[in-house]
Amino acid sequence: MSVVLSLSDTVRLTEVLLSVAVIQQSAEHMTRVGAERLIFGVRVLVAFGLLIGDNSGPLVAGVAIAGLFAAELVMLHRFQGPYNGGSSKMTLLIIACLGAYHLAPTERGRELAVAYLAAQLTLSYFVSGYVKVIRHEWRSGRALTDVFRFSAYPVSERLRGWADRPRVLLAMSWGVMGFELVFPLTLLHPLALMAGLFVAAGFHFSNALFFGLNRFFWIWICAYPSILWFQGRVFG
Repeated sequence: MSVVLSLSDTVRLTEVLLSVAVIQQSAEHMTRVGAERLIFGVRVLVAFGLLIGDNSGPLVAGVAIAGLFAAELVMLHRFQGPYNGGSSKMTLLIIACLGAYHLAPTERGRELAVAYLAAQLTLSYFVSGYVKVIRHEWRSGRALTDVFRFSAYPVSERLRGWADRPRVLLAMSWGVMGFELVFPLTLLHPLALMAGLFVAAGFHFSNALFFGLNRFFWIWICAYPSILWFQGRVFG
């Protein structure tokens, strides 16, 4: 069973998910003081505006998107680059694509804005797999071994024991690389895409559970409606 989304429903669902993700990202900073608290506080307020934008009309949603974009630019300056690496880049990408959708004067332009987000989501997996597979340390499983043994990422010291399971980590390495490399092929069928997104969400969830990378889980989920719409629009 496939999921059929209209373009407007896709954008609205993306806006709702983005709002929740931005509020979740910003809430932890409400205990801070000074400029940082102000920046993230404004971010929360603007995200709430986007969350209710559907009931208040497209103008409110458009203004909220512009506000989030401005907040991201302020954060880039404040933190001298992306605040949280890849998740911050994906946040800015989604905001920019939503902004392009609201600014586009034609239906084709609006479709291209959402299609671009779907294409970037697809590439985020494929390129990640390609970068890994050309590196010997990933093909041998050593990269994951080093992550568990030496990095500060594992949220529990007990997880470091996985570094002593080289065969398991080798299988995990090839499992991750294989999935990321074949992900674009899931676009060929709606059921394959649903399965691919389910696996991808599970991958992000495991990273959040084991390594504390929770921001990646929420913000990547925000882009999933775009690829569901794109699959139906291009391959359906």
